[in-house]
Amino acid sequence: MRDADADAVPTVVATTAGRVRGGREAGLTVWRGVPYAAPPVGRLRFRAPRPPVPWPGVRDATTDGPLPPQPRSSTLTGAGLRTPMAEDSLTLTVARRTGGAPRKPVMVFVYGGAFGIGGATAGAYRGETLAAAGDVVFVGFNYRVGALGWLDLSAYGTPDEPIETNVGLRDQLAALEWVRDNIAAFGGDPDDVTLFGESAGGTSVLTLLAVPAARGLFARAIAESPAIGSIHGSERSAGWAAELVEALPGGAAALRTIDPDDLVAATNRLDLAVSDRLPAARVLGPVVDGDLVPDYPLDVLRRGEGLPVPLVVGTNADEGTLFQRMRGLRATPGRMDRLFDATVPDAKAGLLAEYGGGRGARALERFVTDLMFWNPAVEAAAGHAAVAPTWMYRFDFAPPAMRAVGLGAAHGSELDHVLARRGGPTRRLATLLGGDRAARALTGRMSGAWLDFARTGAAPAWWPRFDEATRATWVFDRHDRLEQDPRERVRAAWRAWHPYG
Repeated sequence: MRDADADAVPTVVATTAGRVRGGREAGLTVWRGVPYAAPPVGRLRFRAPRPPVPWPGVRDATTDGPLPPQPRSSTLTGAGLRTPMAEDSLTLTVARRTGGAPRKPVMVFVYGGAFGIGGATAGAYRGETLAAAGDVVFVGFNYRVGALGWLDLSAYGTPDEPIETNVGLRDQLAALEWVRDNIAAFGGDPDDVTLFGESAGGTSVLTLLAVPAARGLFARAIAESPAIGSIHGSERSAGWAAELVEALPGGAAALRTIDPDDLVAATNRLDLAVSDRLPAARVLGPVVDGDLVPDYPLDVLRRGEGLPVPLVVGTNADEGTLFQRMRGLRATPGRMDRLFDATVPDAKAGLLAEYGGGRGARALERFVTDLMFWNPAVEAAAGHAAVAPTWMYRFDFAPPAMRAVGLGAAHGSELDHVLARRGGPTRRLATLLGGDRAARALTGRMSGAWLDFARTGAAPAWWPRFDEATRATWVFDRHDRLEQDPRERVRAAWRAWHPYG
């Protein structure tokens, strides 16, 4: 017997560039590999995205597009030697339930990966399950990663072939513009868009709150584990770009023609060298260019000048454990000395006193958690709460297996819960030693809260709003709880810190 609701959702949909045919997948209608921009190749490499090239007839949209060029060995993305990758990767996925409301709220997800890896269809970032859990339209999209998207190479452009800044961020804006212009045909409401992202995706979300060009493209925002203090000015980024160009065979002349894999490898070498000189600095990311990004996003948010949309922002309790196991991001006493020398030397003694003088593995993990994630997120929330409703959370849930290996509530460990994934390999590993029942219950609460926010513009009634007076923080754990101004003394110590030096 045919599903009457399925009949009401056509698989062939007209976009501004042409018609696309999706498919039915386990109660969903899904369109994959839909272009939202022209291929950024040839003369369009390092340029802002252009509108997609129109196509005749009906384009098949049942197969994922390739990932953007990135390292071919990543446990996070599942990328391997045979994973399809191409510069022609500016595509998106749209998923919706076959029944429900005819005009649904839209949730647009921005994946993480330190601006160097990731993709809408990479293992950790698939979010079609959220459309199955709630009556929303889910959109995931690829954006350029690595030096192709997130390094200021503008000094090497010419009048005939300019190189633009922040092209990865411009990809994100183009995807949001595509949603505005096309999502109604897929059953979504273009005036009811929630933008949410994790890690680099969360950083992107907060950055876009400080970008005037993003005004009107989304109605509310969620930033999970944003490293919003790790954004640099054009001078520093241009210096790193010069180092990269000097290391390329052929120098600047090779930028337009170098094989993407070779550019990825050169960028990784540069990133490792820079992170040793300036710990917690990442070569890749949004750049304060005075154009698209007129000022440091964290400073904009601190001043209460971000786009006035409701915001959920939060971090995980043990963000630093994962990074302490990564060569390029590991904090050591020597690296911490160099970090303070390059930024705020006078803050060193007071801050490190809160972390046992910076000695010992656990102290270093907590320092990295707070430096990269917790403190900037708290400051962003405090500023934004002055202009729009704001909610803050902390994710503390750590099943026995995660505690046994010393990761705890690690960076990215909330994703399965937010995206309503109940049976994937990450969940099975995390609950190998038990905790599956608690994990399933938490998935329902956390994905439910995200869906409530997308539907109503407010967190559930049990989650109080954040303000500077109470600093209410909802803690997601085996048993959730509310904390008022958690870690007040540590927060006060971070007032002396400024991430830009």
